[in-house]
Amino acid sequence: MAVARALRRLGGDLRLARLKRRLPMRVIAERAGISRATLQRVERGDAGVGAGIYASVLHALGLLGDLDVVADPLRDEVGQARSDAATPRRARLPRGGPR
Repeated sequence: MAVARALRRLGGDLRLARLKRRLPMRVIAERAGISRATLQRVERGDAGVGAGIYASVLHALGLLGDLDVVADPLRDEVGQARSDAATPRRARLPRGGPR
């Protein structure tokens, strides 16, 4: 449910961005290298459309900029917390001394 909801929101946001730019579907579809029917599916948030297609539409609208930081490890609070928790409190040399 959460994925479907997020994709519907993304699709709606992409549609709104296209309309605010006063660009017809045909133009964005051409720029993204997809059919108009596929763009319609993207704007509906269809989960069957590949992530690459969504990225192509973002690029066609000039909105691709932040996609590369979506899963940035430095913004991953849970991952950071787990990593910090796994950091040892003390460092010890292996038995037998340094090599």
